[in-house]
Amino acid sequence: MNSFDDMSASEKAEAAELQRMIAVEQQKVQFHAQVHRFTDVCWDRCSVTPSSKLDHRTDACLQSCVERFIDTTLIITNRFTHMVQKGAQ
Repeated sequence: MNSFDDMSASEKAEAAELQRMIAVEQQKVQFHAQVHRFTDVCWDRCSVTPSSKLDHRTDACLQSCVERFIDTTLIITNRFTHMVQKGAQ
């Protein structure tokens, strides 16, 4: 296989696009793994007794847990985005 320096401009563009697509897919996989871990944590924290229906207390706990997770994720994502943008300047 040719080295990166021996590639044509279109080959370099295709390689860059492929790398971008791979990075996006890796982010999706990481996000899904995070959601599964989060689901386990919230379920363990909120479900007291197993039943076929969620009671009001469990539902409220799960909703609160989800909201905290989303808020925290947004704060962290925004912080990293800001750091990356600051470093690129």
